[in-house]
Amino acid sequence: MKQAIVNGIVHTGEEINNDVIIIENGIIISVQKEIPNTIPLIDLKGEHISAGFIDIQINGGEQLYFSQTPTEETIQDIYETSLKYGTTHVLPCLISSSKETILQGIEAIRNYKAKYNNGVLGMHLEGPFLNPLKRGAHSINQVRKPTNSELEEIIRHGKEVIKVITIAPECFTDEQLDMLLESGIVISAGHSTMNYKEAQYYFSKGIKLVTHLFNAMTQFGHREPGLVGATLENESVYAPVILDGAHCDYAAARLAHKLKKDKFFLISDAAFLGRKVSSFKWENFDAHLDNGFYRNEEGNLAGASISMKEAVQNAFNHLNVSADEAIKMATCRVAAAITMEHQLGKIKPGFPASFVTFNDNLSRIETVNYNPI
Repeated sequence: MKQAIVNGIVHTGEEINNDVIIIENGIIISVQKEIPNTIPLIDLKGEHISAGFIDIQINGGEQLYFSQTPTEETIQDIYETSLKYGTTHVLPCLISSSKETILQGIEAIRNYKAKYNNGVLGMHLEGPFLNPLKRGAHSINQVRKPTNSELEEIIRHGKEVIKVITIAPECFTDEQLDMLLESGIVISAGHSTMNYKEAQYYFSKGIKLVTHLFNAMTQFGHREPGLVGATLENESVYAPVILDGAHCDYAAARLAHKLKKDKFFLISDAAFLGRKVSSFKWENFDAHLDNGFYRNEEGNLAGASISMKEAVQNAFNHLNVSADEAIKMATCRVAAAITMEHQLGKIKPGFPASFVTFNDNLSRIETVNYNPI
């Protein structure tokens, strides 16, 4: 059934207008000036509306952690919980694990997507091919160098499921890196000891994304700018941040936004959403909630507890940006970073009818999802 969304301030991802949004069967079919008189109207009464948020790095929902239980039940927990916080599209994240667990996660995503036409886009595989010196909360027992055979198997089984893979490029041979580049999977550089020169080399090879800027990477120095400096300087590289005030100080985020502009976007990297899980232990991975942040026994940050809704609000409140700019950090910018800008993240014909509505200062953000499940 067709419906018309009217009387809203529409943030399309390209402009702000007062157009009418016509939707049908979970899809935007028109964005127009005229209010139709033959179909039901949804009156926003002056509220703002934009595309729903996209989170390309989320580890768990309210109760379940994908790397521990890579099942359809966990995926549903992540998706349903994300909807509560404005996020309509997700990439459940599997951190460094055994090959068997990785393949299990791939199959769970594949089977889930075959059953449901919703906002689960695929999977983010974070590791296991990371630099152990920058492994962060990843288990030392799972972090490893790639072999051609394992990489080939993951690429083959992960076809059209793995959308993003985080790697430390310095741990790869040129042949292995080319294998990944040719696979079509978006490569994100992270958990890496690359220096500035190495980073620029791998960016020139085709890597256009980093994983959680500032975290688990070589920092900026005036004699050695590191991976942070290379990312901030390179205009083609997308830079996501975990904007919770702990993973990234707001001053650092303000500077990064000024330098990266439309390549700056938000992720949650949430271990769990809603802060209902106070402690968690799985194999060599542990996390407990400490003043609103998940930390392991060593005191290191072990995944975030922030939602995309909170990240957007923090961007508005701490980065000195407009509401429209904060919204773009969670919508069209994210879609572009994973090469899905022609399918997601904007209010345009053919895009999903998955939205958030919000007030002027973003203190209230609500999900409006017309995408069929």
